[in-house]
Amino acid sequence: MDMDTEEEINFTTEEPSALARILPIVVLSLLALTIGMTVYLFLDLRSTKAEFAAQMEQLQIHDEQIAQLEGSVNRATRTVDSSFKEIKGVVASAEKSVAEAAQQVERRVMGRTNTLAKLIDEQKAERDAKLSEVGGEIAKLSEVASSTDNKLGSLTGTVDEVKIDVAETKAALEKTISDLSSVKGDLGVQSGLIATNAGEVQALRELGERNYYEFDLTRTKQPQRVGSIQIKLRRADQKRNRFTIDVWADDKRIEKKNKTLLEPIQFYVIGSRQPYEIVVNKLERNRIAGYLATPKVQQRRTTTASASGS
Repeated sequence: MDMDTEEEINFTTEEPSALARILPIVVLSLLALTIGMTVYLFLDLRSTKAEFAAQMEQLQIHDEQIAQLEGSVNRATRTVDSSFKEIKGVVASAEKSVAEAAQQVERRVMGRTNTLAKLIDEQKAERDAKLSEVGGEIAKLSEVASSTDNKLGSLTGTVDEVKIDVAETKAALEKTISDLSSVKGDLGVQSGLIATNAGEVQALRELGERNYYEFDLTRTKQPQRVGSIQIKLRRADQKRNRFTIDVWADDKRIEKKNKTLLEPIQFYVIGSRQPYEIVVNKLERNRIAGYLATPKVQQRRTTTASASGS
């Protein structure tokens, strides 16, 4: 053999020895690596399993929550559907009520409109009738105005006649007053004019100098009021034309005994400087008639009382 072949053989013979030395180390290293990898994988697998279990538990919890949420959603949906149906029913009922109310309002408005139209027609007819009546009245007024113009001349003559009658009445009144007599009364005071009947009393009243109160008294137990006094007829003798009366004035009784017709019966009252006068111009059995004459102006009681005291 040559040298190259020998060296190759030597190399070949020496190579298995080094490999045999390295191989156990490599095997051990690989075994350790395998064990480490196995342990790591085991631990990682357990961790992954725990995480998976936790995730599965969370997923289960999520499923329960989702189920609860779905139940809540379903219940809410049913509630919404029920509420929607109720609202829909209420809306339908409200729409029906509104429609009925609108129909009622429409019927009322139409009825009121028809009533107003009828009333307007009636008022128009009444107005036309009144206008026709007014027209007739205007025509009548025109006739009356024409007739009034014709009567004015006659009324002028009538007014003149009335003036004449007033003048004649005034003259008669003055004559009646001038015919009346004036005498002294039972107190010696000159009396006013004496009236013998109701007509002459009215003439004196129109003269306006005194107040006149006519009376017609019968014999009674209680006095009778005449003006501001009271008079009681005690006796009336028709044959002798005499009578007796009691007079109440200022809460005092005054006896007037055996008086005659047309005799002024005089007495004073507080507050009067002129005497009151009673004149009897008619006398019958238990009955007298006449008048009471009083002054127009009365003084205050204090003034008269002071004068009486002095």
